[in-house]
Order: sequence, then C-alpha cells, then structure tokens
Amino acid sequence: MTTPESATTFRSFPVAHGSPIDIDGPRISLYSTEFAANPHHAYREMRKRYGSLVPVELAPGVPATLVIGYYTALGILNDPDHFPADSRNWQQSVPKDCPVRPMLEWRPAAIRSSGREHARYREATVAGLGVVDLFALHSTVEGIAIPLINTFCGNGTADLVGQYALPLSFAVINAILGCPQEIGRRAAAGMAALMEGADAAVEGNKMVADAMFELVCLKRDRPGDDIVSGLLAHPAKLDDAEMIHQVLSLYAAGMEPTQNLIVNTLRLMLTDTRFGGGILGGTMSTRDALDEVLFTDPPLSNYCITFPKQPVLIEGVWLPAHQPVVISMTGCNNDPAITTGEYTDNSSHLAWSVGPHACPARSIATLVVQDAIDQLLDALPEMRLAVPVEELEWRQGAFHRALVSLPVVFPKSPPLQVF
Repeated sequence: MTTPESATTFRSFPVAHGSPIDIDGPRISLYSTEFAANPHHAYREMRKRYGSLVPVELAPGVPATLVIGYYTALGILNDPDHFPADSRNWQQSVPKDCPVRPMLEWRPAAIRSSGREHARYREATVAGLGVVDLFALHSTVEGIAIPLINTFCGNGTADLVGQYALPLSFAVINAILGCPQEIGRRAAAGMAALMEGADAAVEGNKMVADAMFELVCLKRDRPGDDIVSGLLAHPAKLDDAEMIHQVLSLYAAGMEPTQNLIVNTLRLMLTDTRFGGGILGGTMSTRDALDEVLFTDPPLSNYCITFPKQPVLIEGVWLPAHQPVVISMTGCNNDPAITTGEYTDNSSHLAWSVGPHACPARSIATLVVQDAIDQLLDALPEMRLAVPVEELEWRQGAFHRALVSLPVVFPKSPPLQVF
C-alpha cells in the first residue's frame, strides 16, 4: 500500500470536480432504493464525478458531504478541532420531525461530544465495557445461539436475519448491559425505527430513551456485574440524562451493527466459493470472511459524522460550516488508492472508525459475531442460500448496509443438546 507524505494533512490543491458547497447543484440520495440495491456502483460513479468529497442528501432536504477518499477520511477523523462531533448548531435549522435528526442530534454522550466532555464520557464508557469478561462471553453467545438454532434446525429452512442474527444480537446486548428482556424489547423496536430513518424515527428515539431510563433506574437500585452498573460506578458520576445517552449509544452500537455484520458475513460465506468450501472444511475461515466484510460491506456503510465549526477547504472543495460531513466507511475502504484485495489480518479498514471516536467495543463485537457464525455453521454445515444472490433485498437507509432477509436451506437436523 502506498502512503502519502501525511495521512492526516489535508491537501488544498484545486481539482476539477464539483463542490458540495454548491447547494443549487444535484445531490445524490443516500436513502433511495437504487442506492441501497447497489451502493458499490454508486461509490464508483461518485468517485469519477466528484473525487473524494461528494454532495449528498441524507433525507429529503438534508444536505451533507460524503467522504469516499481513504486518506481524506483519516485526516478528518483525526482532527476533532476542525471536525467536532457536536451537532447543536446544525440541528437548530433542522425540523424536529426530520427522519434522520434522531441519528444526528446532540446528546450528552461520547458520540456527540468533543474536548473535555468527550474525554469524560469516553473514559466512563471504556471502564463500563471493561467489566465484560471475554472468556465468559463465549459461553453467553453459545447459550443464546443453540436454543435459537433449535427453533429452526428441524425445518430445513430459515431466515437468518429474523430467526437468528436479530434475536441473537438482541439477547447478547441485553445480557452484557444487564437489561431485562421487556425493557430490551422496547429499546430494540425504537432502535429499528431510528436506523431506518423512517417517519417513526422521532417516536423511535423516545421509545429508546424511555427504555434506557428505566434500565438506568433499575441498575441504580440493583447494580450487577454488567456494563450499566460499571458506568454508574465510574468516578465521572454521570447523571441520569448522561447515563441514558451513554447506554443508548452502546445499545445502538451493539444491536443493529452486530446483526448486520453477522448477516453480511454469512452472505459472503454462502455465496463466494472461497468460503463455501470453508464451511465444509476448506482453507478460508470465519475470521477471513469477517475481515473481508469489514472492508467490502461493513455493517455501517456511512457514519462517523462530524460538523465543521467553520468553512473548511479540503482538496479544493469548501465544506460548509455546521453541515454534516459523513465518512463512507465502505467508500473509503474500497478507495483504489489503498485497495489491495488482501483482507485477512488487515486492520487498516475504517469499519470501526479511527481517532478519538473509534469504536471502543471492537473486541467484544468481533468475538460475538465470530462465535455466532461458528455456532451456526458447526450445527448446519450444509447450509446454502435459498434464492439467487441477486434476489436478496437490501434495506433502504443512508447509514446501514443491511439485508431484509437471508433465506437458507439445509438438511433437517435434530435439536442440539443444550448444556
């Protein structure tokens, strides 16, 4: 891989591409059915027309700049002084019923904070995550996966989204947060509306916040060996509002992206002959497939959102003040400037982000996803896709890369023994 003189210094020479600051020009919709169906084609066309910085819409009337250049993204993600995560100025001009506002609006949490406040929130979050025993987590995933597999292994068919990845992700995040099932169910329903950016996003935002408040109150009264209790015990002494939004951020990160990473990795393993052979004893492993998906189809395609405090000139393009700058993890990972086609043990992708806002739970997420896939393929090694791969339907949405369903068939199997 070639390395520029400085991966974190913005280049400022003129380029013959359109500028995202030109609000009168056309913008590419990230919420359309066409984009969801074939984003890789869309990123290639964006790169030809605009270079690294692309004028897009996150929802009708919500302009943003999408970053699809790898080194440009590194510069932005490592420069929180010019590109803070605080969205309060932006949201002043955004209607409260805007479908993507709940995903971008300011919260007293690490994800939407900068400077000292971000450091305070992140230290508490990292400490809370530190209570998770990774060795015990193997048993937790196994104890959730086997009963789920037993619900469909005798049928010979299954939808691996609705019958496996979704309920498994739901149960695992509830377990490590110490969240009772009923509270978790309401939070998951609200989170689904949030990620879709649908008309119900505002109500979904309220559902999640209400559920998290109930969980925080429960753990204040009855602390346990879980992340929420760890957060509450931290010297930062987070108040109820801060706790709600820290836990909400963890719930969002642990639910939808985990589900999507499981499904996208299974899709690759079931449709690519390099991995199809691996299911029945080939040379390429689950971890190989996971590494590749984190490059090619990460569960969050476009996120890591920042809001410049003043107009910023990058590569001959002015980025407007307070307008969202969205990192396309998928676009950047597949930038021809860095693509080698070698993914195994290659951690240079941006699926976990980089810089001060990099995901602090990557070890937990990797373990959960890999164990979930291995449990399934060990139980049903002759599984195959039930429909042609081109018939799989992708969910609309500016941020995620998520299948509607992943139907599979396999020889009927007796239930697994639960230990």
